[in-house]
Amino acid sequence: MTKEEYLQEIDKVNSEGRYKADWGSLSDHKTPKWFRDAKFGIFIHYGIYSVPGYGNEWYSRNMYNREAREYKHHVETYGPQKDFGYKDFIPMFKAENFDAHRWISTFKNAGAKYVVPVMEHHDGFAMYDTEFNKWNAANMGPKRNIAGELKAECEKQGLTFCGSSHRAEHYFFMNLGREFDSDVNDDNYRDFYGPAVLCPEWDNSGFTENTENPDSKGPDKEWLDDWLVRTAEIIDKYKPAMLYFDWWIQNKAFKPYLKRLCAYYYNRAIQWDREVTICYKHHAFPPDVATFDVERGALSEISPRYWQTDTAIGNRSWGYIKDNEYKSGYKLVCDLIDAVSKNGNFLLNLGPKPDGTFTEDDEKALSEMGQWLKSNGEGIYETSYYSQYKEGDTVIASGSFNDGGEVDYTDSDYRFTYKDGYVYAFWMRPAMQDAKIKAFKTEPMRGLLLDEITLLSTGEKLEFERNDQEMVIKAVDSFKSDMPLCFKIRLM
Repeated sequence: MTKEEYLQEIDKVNSEGRYKADWGSLSDHKTPKWFRDAKFGIFIHYGIYSVPGYGNEWYSRNMYNREAREYKHHVETYGPQKDFGYKDFIPMFKAENFDAHRWISTFKNAGAKYVVPVMEHHDGFAMYDTEFNKWNAANMGPKRNIAGELKAECEKQGLTFCGSSHRAEHYFFMNLGREFDSDVNDDNYRDFYGPAVLCPEWDNSGFTENTENPDSKGPDKEWLDDWLVRTAEIIDKYKPAMLYFDWWIQNKAFKPYLKRLCAYYYNRAIQWDREVTICYKHHAFPPDVATFDVERGALSEISPRYWQTDTAIGNRSWGYIKDNEYKSGYKLVCDLIDAVSKNGNFLLNLGPKPDGTFTEDDEKALSEMGQWLKSNGEGIYETSYYSQYKEGDTVIASGSFNDGGEVDYTDSDYRFTYKDGYVYAFWMRPAMQDAKIKAFKTEPMRGLLLDEITLLSTGEKLEFERNDQEMVIKAVDSFKSDMPLCFKIRLM
């Protein structure tokens, strides 16, 4: 199918389908039950950028940025960009130890319920077999359909396959290579480096401000048509249950295309008899059309609409780098609990090494999460929020890019979830002492009656007392823990 034929097919499906390319129609779409029940997913940034393993996953841009340390590193390590450009990493990206079965088994053992590989990052290299981009992992480099193999393995092991496209930003992403003698200027590779449009709006000085501003300069029609077709191909060929987009699609030029794409995706899902959603950042979609995502951050209160936070085990990069700094299993579990208590999901990223193996730190973090969820997952999966999400003074800062440091929880900090007549109270920093929860003090006017309290990880029934100040759960030896504990509270 040509691009022109694909565009006609998209509009035909939308004209005949339930959902039309307007927000009024699309606002009728509901967040899928599978997504709300899953709570925990795995994000994967794996691509050419793992080969240099330096700086972060934006190496493809920063190696052409003469003000960035990646530029100097590249010249010193590989030579001038005119002689060794980003394309020259492709033969070095072999994924010789990539094992889709082992990857999905690891994620499943970690307690994840869905998997979101980045199908194409800003660098323009597709990690899936595609008719519209010869620069893909099935055709060169690993010569394997990485995303396709992961999808097949997800289906075998019972995890939900999703996908992420960062194609939109490729319009300008490599543009700093236009400023000097580099291979970005070689027309033989234009189909890889993209238009690499260089203009005042997207130079170094105002890059972040202008690409995040929805009213700033956007892409041309040719690029938008191409973006729509490539994304529709991902939908049709891989049937992801969730599509995740990075920034820039909030730009005003994308709006009519987002409506067409969203309607097409939702209409296709009806044909598949599947529930799907889109995860977006900024204000790309109205809040009742798709699922809002907070990158490396949190919300300050319970959200009335379902949401997701995405973060990474590594603090310095989404993709593999040799000197990453890693979060502890304790912090990741606490961040998971906090997101779920506020009516959200937790999407955790790792960056595999270029050979397809994981770092020891990634393995350790996933193992610790899996061990904790094995005995405490009942209070996470398929739950909803309680009347209050927390007790205690410690809060996670609201907004994006606030996920780096450890949160100093104390023994007075709790998070709450609810399911089927039970409240699950997570003690964020356990201590060898009685647990005291003010939320369950005796209040005759409220009439909240508690029947039984169990320590979820061990099944022990716990003794408790209530007064007009607090509920006191009597300490047992099992309170000694380096991870959060969960009290399963049965309501009468």
